[in-house]
Amino acid sequence: MQKDQLFTRRRLLLAGAAALGAAGTAGVVVAGSDEEAARVVAPAAGPAARAELKASAFRLQPLTGYGAPRTRPRKLKVRKEPILKISERGRQMMLTFDDGPNPNYTPHILDTLAKYDVRAMFFLCGECVVENRELVARMAEEGHVVGNHTWTHPLLTTLDRGEIRDEMESTSDAIEDTYGERPQWFRAPYGAWNKAAFQLGAKMGMEPMAWTVDSTDWTTPGTRTIVDIIESGAAPGVVVLSHDAGGDRSQSVSALRQYLPYLLDNGYHLTVPRRRT
Repeated sequence: MQKDQLFTRRRLLLAGAAALGAAGTAGVVVAGSDEEAARVVAPAAGPAARAELKASAFRLQPLTGYGAPRTRPRKLKVRKEPILKISERGRQMMLTFDDGPNPNYTPHILDTLAKYDVRAMFFLCGECVVENRELVARMAEEGHVVGNHTWTHPLLTTLDRGEIRDEMESTSDAIEDTYGERPQWFRAPYGAWNKAAFQLGAKMGMEPMAWTVDSTDWTTPGTRTIVDIIESGAAPGVVVLSHDAGGDRSQSVSALRQYLPYLLDNGYHLTVPRRRT
């Protein structure tokens, strides 16, 4: 009798643990363009190397938690070039924001996206993730897709393979701990790709995503200039590069409030990649 009771108790504990694990990773199924139909073209030229983000005290240190065991990513085919465009079906476009999250700018960008019921893609830096977990959780709750943008935003072509792996893996760990699942997309800082980045990204289950239209907001050219670049570059399949951190991004916030309703009024569907299972 005691053995039966002990067995039953263990089954209940295991079932409870499984339920908690499922709750922690469920609910982030996003719809949008068909990634299998995405065209692969030559990468767009990235912005000139900006000053590296100041490394935080968390730099490359392992994160620990008491959640479900980490998911094992599905290995992907190694690409030689990043994806630059998404499917053009239904006049689809995608807005992406790099370098965050940042408590001064990211909330305003999320507010504007929520106002128009639009989802976007955020490429996050690991050191910013651990300092602004509530913003990453909000991204998950509101259906945005997050990607890996390394831990400290280094120029990958100056690092060895082990250093690149640490930058990417630590960031994926931090995102999983906060967002609920590991990122399925990666963007190299400054648009500077190399063989190791493609290989390691594929091994970690991440597709490389570049962009079609650079808003140049990283140069702070003025709100009107940013708006003009994005509105004139709008076309089916376009991926727009903007930033929500890495400097003064007040122009990026103001520009989004102007060009987003313009894009919607002109029949564009702002989308995000489909979640791979």
